[in-house]
Amino acid sequence: MRRLVKFWRDRAGSSAAEFALVLPIFVALTVGTINLCLLFFANTLLHYTVADAARCMSVKTLVCTSPSVTQTYALSHYKGPVITPVFTATAAACGSSVSATASFPLITGLVNLSVPMSASACFPT
Repeated sequence: MRRLVKFWRDRAGSSAAEFALVLPIFVALTVGTINLCLLFFANTLLHYTVADAARCMSVKTLVCTSPSVTQTYALSHYKGPVITPVFTATAAACGSSVSATASFPLITGLVNLSVPMSASACFPT
């Protein structure tokens, strides 16, 4: 009986046990935060690329000569995280319109989600 009481009163390994309980939660929160920041970064770069492509279609008519060339221009100028955005360029009432859609795989450590993203811009001609 004394051994059992002595075992329950001993605190020698309590910090290791607490660390083992907290570590998976800490790692999941850290990985989730980093991936959430990458999601915001990808969204910002997608918006920037769409605006740049719409500006190219309106102003740089020697570079972006057609909607298909503008889509290729936009795809080559996207420098964000590895997603595959789909760009569409059209002539609209507001001028030159470019839009994009993509799906970002958000890996949080606990749940894996696919977050849809979209961006559009119109630049007057």
